[in-house]
Amino acid sequence: MITDISNLCISPETSLRDTIACLDRSGKGIALVVDPEKHLLGTITDGDIRREIMAGSDLGEPVSRLMEKKKSGGAREPITAREGTGRTELLQLMQEWVVRQVPILDPQGHVTGLATWDDLLPHEAASLQAIVMAGGLGSRLHPHTKDTPKPMLQVGDRPLLERIVGQLKQSGIQQVNITTHYMPEKIREHFGDGHGFGVNIQYVSEDRPLGTAGAVGLMEETDSPLLIVNGDILTDIDFRVMLAFHIEHKADLTVGVRQYDLQVPYGVIENDGINIKQVREKPLYTFFVNAGIYLLDPGARSYIPSGRRFDMTNLIELLIAKGRSVVSFPIIEYWLDIGKPDDYKQAQLDIQNGRIKQ
Repeated sequence: MITDISNLCISPETSLRDTIACLDRSGKGIALVVDPEKHLLGTITDGDIRREIMAGSDLGEPVSRLMEKKKSGGAREPITAREGTGRTELLQLMQEWVVRQVPILDPQGHVTGLATWDDLLPHEAASLQAIVMAGGLGSRLHPHTKDTPKPMLQVGDRPLLERIVGQLKQSGIQQVNITTHYMPEKIREHFGDGHGFGVNIQYVSEDRPLGTAGAVGLMEETDSPLLIVNGDILTDIDFRVMLAFHIEHKADLTVGVRQYDLQVPYGVIENDGINIKQVREKPLYTFFVNAGIYLLDPGARSYIPSGRRFDMTNLIELLIAKGRSVVSFPIIEYWLDIGKPDDYKQAQLDIQNGRIKQ
């Protein structure tokens, strides 16, 4: 139970951008919208914010507009509990309404605390397994990768892969699988069985590259979602947040995506045949790109063929064609794909400047 809610409370005038900062500070996946007397007016969850980002909403808008939008869309009032509600009853309430946070109110309706699923069941993420794709050749980072696998390149004071493993551990994940192909001995010698890093590590050896999804086919089946992370990703996302999003949307596959802005340095001509309809001077186009982080539900693993190359893009297209649920999870936290020399240099600078959590 959280009783100090000062970092969780925002006013209706708070912008979506500042609400993101509030969510980041608290790490609880929810912001409580209150009046000056701390009466609960509404809640904004991490999922609410990420859905607004996917909808292209202006992050400068106040959360009051999002609350109105939720209400007009038929959203229910926040699920709350009274002071003194027991742990079992709180868990039942969360299961019944499929929520992971419940504000606690006193008899006058003031917010006095917050109960969260993670606090009541702190070891839930332990059943989640992860697989880190660390078998690539890293050709674009040559000569850095001449004698070192790309995931073992130093980022700050430790290898990138060590940062990923530490992040998985911090998210409560205990079972980590690492795919190997290029210089596998250097990865095995550094991590061993993972005991020294607080996790259990098993290795998935690829005699030949099978692609992101193909390598998953080499693993034993699991009863829980599988977290898949490319071994060249530097991020400070809390994977428990992504898991909650995946469960909330009952997805077969959740794909981490990142907003990418493309500034065209010319005036763009829009034609109707040979006739010019409009000139847009140096327009900015916004896309969402694959961020190399996925959550795969057990039931969707049967679509991965055995023994042949199969990329995650192939799996995404196949699941969509089969009518399965594939959803986007927009990453608003720090994220960088260290695939090229300039990106590798940027990672070192971001570590030095404190842009990523150590």
